[in-house]
Amino acid sequence: MATQLNIGSYSPDHLKELIVQVLDENKAENIEAINLNGQSSIADYMVVASGTSSRQVAALASKLDEKLSPLGFDVLRVDGLPTADWVVVDMGDVIVHLFRPEVRDFYNIEKMWRQDIPKPPHRPQAAF
Repeated sequence: MATQLNIGSYSPDHLKELIVQVLDENKAENIEAINLNGQSSIADYMVVASGTSSRQVAALASKLDEKLSPLGFDVLRVDGLPTADWVVVDMGDVIVHLFRPEVRDFYNIEKMWRQDIPKPPHRPQAAF
């Protein structure tokens, strides 16, 4: 049974949760949300998920637009629909990457974005 989407108050966290909910309700697999704060200024979150086929990957992108646009969350851009091996859906504060499983395994973009960014070594200031 699908749950009802609730727009409530807007925040990037809320948009991410709505995206994850839509993907889950439409049988996306291995959904992962990655916090990009401190790593990139392009978005606050990246959501990565798999579809079982190119047809499902394209349908997942379509469902995001269908379910979230009426709530005021517009899809700004979609890339990759002709082949639907890897579809990127730009929703502003959240970038969604939808893959066929073997394409996702090949690119493994989560690994790149999950890496902890090493902090620069502490350097004592010279006394003048």
